[in-house]
Amino acid sequence: MATTPPAKWRRHPVLYQINTRVWLAGLSRARGCRIDLSNVPEEEVEHLGGLGLDGIWLMGVWAPSPASQEIALREAGLQSEYRRALPDLRVEDVVGSPFAVFDYSVSERLGGETGLRQLRERLAQRGLRLMLDFVPNHLAVDHGWTRTHPDYLMQDSDGDGGPGYFTREVDGQRIAFAHGRDPYFPPWTDTAQVNYNSPAARAAMIATLQDIADRCDGVRCDMAMLVTNHVFRRVWGAPRPEQASALLAREFWDEAIAAVRDRHPGFVFVAEVYWDMERELQQQGFDFTYDKRLYDLLRAQDVGAVRDHLGDDRGFQNRMARFIENHDEPRAIDAFGRERSNAAALLIATLPGLRMFHQGQFEGRRTRLPVQLARLPAEERDLLLEGFYGRLLSTVGRDLFHDGEWQLLQPRAAWSGNGSFRNIVAYTWTLGVEEMALVVVNLGDHRSQARIPFLSKMWGGRTWALRELLDEGSPRPTSYIRDGDLLMSEGLYVELEPNGYRFLSVEPVENG
Repeated sequence: MATTPPAKWRRHPVLYQINTRVWLAGLSRARGCRIDLSNVPEEEVEHLGGLGLDGIWLMGVWAPSPASQEIALREAGLQSEYRRALPDLRVEDVVGSPFAVFDYSVSERLGGETGLRQLRERLAQRGLRLMLDFVPNHLAVDHGWTRTHPDYLMQDSDGDGGPGYFTREVDGQRIAFAHGRDPYFPPWTDTAQVNYNSPAARAAMIATLQDIADRCDGVRCDMAMLVTNHVFRRVWGAPRPEQASALLAREFWDEAIAAVRDRHPGFVFVAEVYWDMERELQQQGFDFTYDKRLYDLLRAQDVGAVRDHLGDDRGFQNRMARFIENHDEPRAIDAFGRERSNAAALLIATLPGLRMFHQGQFEGRRTRLPVQLARLPAEERDLLLEGFYGRLLSTVGRDLFHDGEWQLLQPRAAWSGNGSFRNIVAYTWTLGVEEMALVVVNLGDHRSQARIPFLSKMWGGRTWALRELLDEGSPRPTSYIRDGDLLMSEGLYVELEPNGYRFLSVEPVENG
């Protein structure tokens, strides 16, 4: 049976990241039998289908690297990190990094290619798209290219190696290969750096990406900025003169994304990107780029900078990937605290762009698990937080927040001399002429008041009902009636506790 993918991704989709190895291991322990991608329990698939998501990012499905596992087991610095996360650590919990890819085939331990295909079909039946990993910068130190295509990997031209290199015997010759690295951090010692100064290596990586795209609906590209021409050459040097003319003509991502889209026009690309290179990666074809700046500003409670950031041009905002937690960041409940994490979650769920959530975030998990481990510690579920996220994602699933138009508002002082309005972020969503929502959040650390202006002429001459969206289902949902002319002339008055918010539907009152 061929996979029938769902309709194209929505404009502002919701993506849920799952650590595949941890997920399947947890299901296996709970069921007392081996669970892999081919036999995920029906109620688990139904649960994912009922969360209000657009897609599932299955992190770490590719064939694991034995060398990465061995390195993870012997590096002393990693052992203390593992035991902080898992005090009862066992050897079998350490499986190596999912970002040291041994081979871009689905791990047989996880169910193989057949298992992935079967799960993709089941997700598609529930309207869920599948996203997988592509790690462009490097491969595992034991990847087949170290034997079959050593020229595809960066080598020490003098053959001596040293720090940042590892050696292999290839056809009787000892070669020193470079570990993959970010220029600001030590090398990843379980990886081999791909040589993007080689046209043949670029072509092979594009072919790999095309092959991945045949099996899913999108890819999250790890550290995508590292393979842009100027970054790669700053770190590794320029190509040889005979290669330079062919390579300088085009960026890798321009070529790779175009090649995939020739075969899969609706395929989605998400870039993990830092160093203020988001716009550059969008220009090279990425649909969405990580919004690490917003994450950092929210943690710092720099409200003015948050508003300035959100005030950037609309096209740029529509292509940002928002998050307050992922496998690289602390758990949101610890990074922000409960009340701030709820306010921040409301923001990222209702801003334009891709809304990203992380396995365990809804339940309030506090353990940040190293990516080399395949088991989470037991933790009590936070049922109140889970209920909040359930209501939030259900509400944000409406077409209004995917197909509507977003507009940032500029709060004003509630009265002369009251500067607390600067703590407030506010914006609207509109779809058509009579479906609207208003989001107002106090990101400050004290009670704040503001007037929220409604500038469009559509508000005048009518009466409006404002209803708290996250109250829906309660016996007495909170609602307000306001005069449209006053909303235009004076603005909506709000008073919010620290990290307080209003998430309001706005509807015209008949005969108002």
